[in-house]
Amino acid sequence: MTDVKPNKPKTFADYRADANNWITLATGEYYPDILKDACELYKPVLVLFGQLLKSSESSVRLFLQISEQPDGWMRIQLARVFRKYVSPETPVEMLKVKSNAQKICSEFGKGFRPIHKVQAAFLSRPIPDEALCAVLWEYKDRGKKGYDLTERFFSMFRAALPDMPIKGPERAGRDILLGNIFERYPTPDRPVDFVIYNKPDGEILAIGLAHYDSDRGGSQEDRGPASSQTVADEILGYAKKRKLRTKVIFLNDGPGLLLGSMWRDHAKLERVTHGRIMVTTLRMVPERITREWLTA
Repeated sequence: MTDVKPNKPKTFADYRADANNWITLATGEYYPDILKDACELYKPVLVLFGQLLKSSESSVRLFLQISEQPDGWMRIQLARVFRKYVSPETPVEMLKVKSNAQKICSEFGKGFRPIHKVQAAFLSRPIPDEALCAVLWEYKDRGKKGYDLTERFFSMFRAALPDMPIKGPERAGRDILLGNIFERYPTPDRPVDFVIYNKPDGEILAIGLAHYDSDRGGSQEDRGPASSQTVADEILGYAKKRKLRTKVIFLNDGPGLLLGSMWRDHAKLERVTHGRIMVTTLRMVPERITREWLTA
């Protein structure tokens, strides 16, 4: 391992020599075992998509009919099928938002695949289409690894420091908005995953963000190291101005941290903050997230 000076706390960079030993891997599912459940779940989606396809005179009309579906889950699944068949260049996040329908048609409608070609392509596949059901199944648990990460962190933290309240969605749920916990925060709708308090007076000791980096290398822009630095600077700048000792915790885990420069990029977050930022995996928590660090 990397040599560390006596009495000097280890940094995230110091764990890099045996980084693979500090990663917690989430369990997955086997192929083709998932196909039976995937086809049962998504067959109704494909059936409804086929019905809407038959009743649409154009691809724009098909999308507008999809956007009018009252059930949120079904609407999102139909939008994902639409993206595969009609408009792969349309950002999937835009497809999820019902109010974006007209904007999407205006900006991307010219590139939509002609409806007769969509019809021919759709009819060339069986119902249920195992290949497409398997693709849709990948979306189903995309957030589950992150939920597992925060749930396990909450359990570990409460066991180690039961007198320090920790709040936030332990699995699915609404993020905490910093405008709801800090007075006159510059970005009140800034979402975070957890907040650690000092029990006697309710002082906010740490703001936490959690993210599971899959083998895609943490490519999601909203949780990349550069974006994390921006968020940390904002929080610490506010804390300094208000003379708070609030710190920032980035709970990151998963094999994506081992790819390319990801480990080094995350280590940079700690480097120039004089102990105000902590980057940690789940296995590092017992020796890194301590009472001494939180209250320093």
